[in-house]
Amino acid sequence: MIAIVDYGVGNIFSLYSSFKFIGVDVCLTSDKQKIKDSEKIILPGVGAFKDAAQKLKETSLGDVVVNEAKGGKPLLGICLGMQMMFEKSYEYGEHDGLGLIEGSVVPIKDVIPNNLKIPHIGWNSLDFPKNKEKSKLFKYINEKDFVYFVHSFYAKDCEKNVIATSNYGADLTAAVEKDNIFATQFHPEKSGNVGLSILKAFSEI
Repeated sequence: MIAIVDYGVGNIFSLYSSFKFIGVDVCLTSDKQKIKDSEKIILPGVGAFKDAAQKLKETSLGDVVVNEAKGGKPLLGICLGMQMMFEKSYEYGEHDGLGLIEGSVVPIKDVIPNNLKIPHIGWNSLDFPKNKEKSKLFKYINEKDFVYFVHSFYAKDCEKNVIATSNYGADLTAAVEKDNIFATQFHPEKSGNVGLSILKAFSEI
């Protein structure tokens, strides 16, 4: 069973439906014991970092996710859920993340050309680092496959854990991996067959 953490941020029904479509046993839950009993965890999220961090703290769900991940349980963060994995975010202030991966979350406006729209919304291709082995998260997809993004901030100072980038006027972090922890800035559940293949690969880790 994969537990999708329901902490009140994001459209999680489409993620749930995607797993059901590929025949993977999954539940939406805010029950700490169910999360502890699960085989894998997904931390989704859409919206403001500060609000998400506050909800994870108020409910203590953040502590559960961190403890389970540190115990070796596979964890996948998606979009804002990915950003929560890092140490800090500078989205309208300075806010602490879960600290599972080194790095910080900063505005894309500081690195992309002025003529590009923010947020970055739409389909972009993935590039894999040349000096690393292909991640098992991507075992069913190929470099240059397209996935769907919606974001105004990106993770930086995390090069050693980057497993994919995407170019939007600059090379932006698209996915990271650290031991049993995986995260994607893009939305696999909105990325068609490529996204379903990524979710399938995570379910097999």
